[in-house]
Amino acid sequence: MCCLYVDLDGTLLGPGGAITHDADRRFTLSAMRAVEACARAEAEVVLMSGRRQAGVAEIARLLGQTSYIFEAGSAVVLEGEEHWLTGEWRPGARSIHDQIDDCGAPALLLERYAGRLEYHDPWHRNREVSHLFRGLVDAFEVDALLAEHGHGGLRLVDNGAAHGRSEALGDLQQIRVYHLVPEGSSKAAAVVTHMRMRGYDPADCIAVGDSREDLAVAPHVGAFWLVANALASDPTIRDAIGAQDGKVRIAEASHGAGVYEAVVTTLAERGAG
Repeated sequence: MCCLYVDLDGTLLGPGGAITHDADRRFTLSAMRAVEACARAEAEVVLMSGRRQAGVAEIARLLGQTSYIFEAGSAVVLEGEEHWLTGEWRPGARSIHDQIDDCGAPALLLERYAGRLEYHDPWHRNREVSHLFRGLVDAFEVDALLAEHGHGGLRLVDNGAAHGRSEALGDLQQIRVYHLVPEGSSKAAAVVTHMRMRGYDPADCIAVGDSREDLAVAPHVGAFWLVANALASDPTIRDAIGAQDGKVRIAEASHGAGVYEAVVTTLAERGAG
């Protein structure tokens, strides 16, 4: 194994975004042991997150890693150099986030899905690319709406379960996190870009996540693992697993312990082979 691509919130990090929390908020070093196992195997760890660049960069620094993916695949950072995957949307005098705001797409979604979608306050602030929402909508339906209104260059990404809501969303069965991003931005595209720049064989890479957006990485790596809490927060994700041709495995453990399980199982199996 030469590389682990791993999601942060809901995967490597436990509840509250703590790397030392298990599913029940008890202290654990499982996530750090997963990173240590990768280091011992001389495998790179690449964080792939919907978080802002500054937040992902700081966690990558603390873990001793020099590559990371931020804002749901909007860009890859390799050895300090940014590689944007936003197509015609380019950072400039106005950020890509502001350009998306200017086009009216966020306002359209907030109006059409009032009571079902809202900004994910306060984490939607100070972003470079994506507009961050929470609520419960059909992302494919939203994409069709965007195209119908001339915003086909954008898409809505389902990035997993959320744990906060306002009173306006109180009647929803569950709350999920969504990113409105340029059409070409995705964690899958970012992983492929990073592998190509590093010269990695996809068969020697694995990925671990907890969302449908993470699951889209599966066709591009040797193996993909879902942590156990992914199915607890979204039982319908099983429907999407079947299309991945046996590449998807489900960890018995949640959060960091699930990542550790994926790493040590992969290393053991490949060592035995």
